[in-house]
Amino acid sequence: MLYGALKVSVGAGLKLVFRPWVEGKEHVPATGPAILASNHLSFSDSFFLPAVLDRRVTFIAKAEYFTSPGIKGRLTAAFFRGVGQLPVDRSGARGAGEAAVRSGIAVLERGELFGIYPEGTRSPDGRLYRGRPGGLGRIALATGAPVLPVAMIGTEKIQPPGKIVPKLMRPGIRIGAPLDFSRYQGMETDRYILRSITDEVMYAIMKLSGQEYVDMYATAAKRALAEEAKQRQGRAGGTDGGETA
Repeated sequence: MLYGALKVSVGAGLKLVFRPWVEGKEHVPATGPAILASNHLSFSDSFFLPAVLDRRVTFIAKAEYFTSPGIKGRLTAAFFRGVGQLPVDRSGARGAGEAAVRSGIAVLERGELFGIYPEGTRSPDGRLYRGRPGGLGRIALATGAPVLPVAMIGTEKIQPPGKIVPKLMRPGIRIGAPLDFSRYQGMETDRYILRSITDEVMYAIMKLSGQEYVDMYATAAKRALAEEAKQRQGRAGGTDGGETA
């Protein structure tokens, strides 16, 4: 009930203000389970995609969104549940992965749509990064649900990091034809099969989005960028400290 109310209010507001365009909506089944595997450019991706679809889409979100104290914390938790987000404790990488897989399977077994970001985190620079193996493939093989590649386009430009006021522009969403991995049924424990599934999905996303592909994980790229920024600050500090009047 809350999801429906928020979809009407938040979803309608997003469509009215930002007017997102969508291609391939016909690929989303009217009924039954399906996995929407998307690139991840912005925090807003989890809001724009459900806004343009008629059916409920459930994503996973970090547990901190649901456990903050006080009235604000309770309101935040209610909002995230209302827009179709499920809490997952990410304090341990392995535990978080298992929780995400269980959550995804449960959603699909109810005949619903499950949204997942194979990159595991937002792209730090707008490029498409290597998909994390395991979660997507295991969920797809355990449920037999088709995988629909999804490309979010331009969402990172609406509210870049550090910007408070969103930029009014039209983001895009392209949904590709469903990918069938039934040929790998029963191979959920084969890491080579799981990697193959993930790579096939990421290739489909790349074709839809037109992004440059980087064969490394986004988390590693973020660490490298943070280290570069730290080194630049150190050099700048050293230069400033060495100047004399």
